Amino acid sequence: MSILYLVVPCYNEEDVISETALQLCTKLSNMIEKGICSKESKILFVDDGSNDQTWSFIVDLFNNNDLICGLKLTNNFGHQNALLSALFTVNEFADCIISLDADLQDDIEVLDQFLEKFHNGCEIVYGVRKKRKTDTFFKRTSALLFYKLMKTLGVNIVYNHADYRLMSKKSINALKEYQEVNLFLRGIIPLLGYKTDIVYYDRNSRFAGKSKYPFRKMLSFAIDGITSFSVKPIRIISNLGFFISILSIFALIYIVLSKLFGFASPGWSSIVISIWFLGGLQLLCIGVLGEYIGKIFKEVKQRPRFFVDIFLKK
Repeated sequence: MSILYLVVPCYNEEDVISETALQLCTKLSNMIEKGICSKESKILFVDDGSNDQTWSFIVDLFNNNDLICGLKLTNNFGHQNALLSALFTVNEFADCIISLDADLQDDIEVLDQFLEKFHNGCEIVYGVRKKRKTDTFFKRTSALLFYKLMKTLGVNIVYNHADYRLMSKKSINALKEYQEVNLFLRGIIPLLGYKTDIVYYDRNSRFAGKSKYPFRKMLSFAIDGITSFSVKPIRIISNLGFFISILSIFALIYIVLSKLFGFASPGWSSIVISIWFLGGLQLLCIGVLGEYIGKIFKEVKQRPRFFVDIFLKK
């Protein structure tokens, strides 16, 4: 039987972690009893530099339950790095790893289906939401636009998939070859090329606490995804510059002809509008270029993506 590790990144999750542990332990024990996975299977909670009592809860859970392990990072390195640290840390002990959120929004009743597809030869299994009825109109619409934009820019991304997925030991070893500091796992993992499948599920409401992904973080995450996997925004800027240059030539011809035929008239409004438009466009283009330069700056420094402080395992 396969050794399964459930990996749960946590950041300030003291309100929900006890209930999450209870439900996951119940589910994992049931899977072990049915022979779906090995009795050596575990649940790993990762404390991503929380500033509440999350780590204290993890230590208590570890001391009172043989199924639970704990991993503490030295600082808040971000969700993607916290997830990566867990995958790399326990990969030597596990045959496969399933990552899921700590807020109980990912439906744990479909974990059996992940294992079934893994046993049928899949190295990666994606958890994909069936629908987004529980989301607000804004979040649902912005998510749809994000996925469509990523596809348009040539990024191979699974629609309605977040970080609820199964990865085998082999696929995680391949993931180690990617050394990016600017992590966007949803874009990297499809590049691995191994056999994949999908498990569809209904996303639940958050059990307690507040979302750790407000609009600001969602926007930053989207920008990271786009600029980490596509240079098309830079090409769009080049094409836009060429197009505006052509328009300026026609505008120059129009102005000269107007002057020659005596149709010239004061154009203060059009001049001001043109200046503001072109000025704003230039700042936008500089910002896009700066985003790419900033990523190059981070990659060149090759700083470590995370540091593990404590690893608790029985």
